[in-house]
Amino acid sequence: MSDIIIKTPEQIDGIRKSSQLAGQSLIMIEEFVKPGVSTEFLNNKIQEFIHDHGAISATVGYNGYPKATCISLNEVVCHGIPSADQILKEGDILNIDVTTILNGYYGDTSKMYAVGEISAKAQRLIDVSKHCLDLGIQQVKPGNYVGNIGFVIGRYAKAQKFSVVYEFCGHGVGIDFHEAPQVDHIARKNTGDIMRPGMTFTIEPMINEGRATTRVDKNDGWTARTSDGKLSAQFEHTILVTDDGYEVLSDVLGDYK
Repeated sequence: MSDIIIKTPEQIDGIRKSSQLAGQSLIMIEEFVKPGVSTEFLNNKIQEFIHDHGAISATVGYNGYPKATCISLNEVVCHGIPSADQILKEGDILNIDVTTILNGYYGDTSKMYAVGEISAKAQRLIDVSKHCLDLGIQQVKPGNYVGNIGFVIGRYAKAQKFSVVYEFCGHGVGIDFHEAPQVDHIARKNTGDIMRPGMTFTIEPMINEGRATTRVDKNDGWTARTSDGKLSAQFEHTILVTDDGYEVLSDVLGDYK
């Protein structure tokens, strides 16, 4: 518990502004997500947008990662590297994950996009993944256990016949890219750290159509795919624990007001 940074009001304001910028970049890019567009093009548009607003991407150069975003297509669970050779086609689904550094503060968010008309099963996976995030957020309040976020996510995903990735997790964020606490998306009830006002962390459940397990590409060392080649979906927000509940810092559409 001592490793968790309780943010000051000034720090919270900085984290909020960075998180809002990250969220705005995901809204901006939506019109460009269409068949024939490369993931490299989407990456570059977001990087330009971030720079134009006085920020930089946290991922560029992070442990050698080469790009300003992670763009994970279809069976890619997370950490997909944008490429000029990766062209979107009708029926694809993709997650775009952005972490900004604005005035030294970090904001982290991601969402799913559909390329044209997608299958009913892909849409259902997206819908369930978004609801998993929402259920997790509803657990955020002072005095609750961090593990209860993963407990409700895992219970719901399993009831919908999907699996929850356990090899990657949410995390504290704001002063650094990755901080304590670890936020597992499948967990036992009433386990983990106790939430306190001033904590900021991500909730980012990765929900798979098939098996929960993943495999990381040996060539690039980053791209994590479902082990069975089936679809994966993910949504992510940066959350603040307030005195009486939560604030979704990266919510730019007012979905959580």
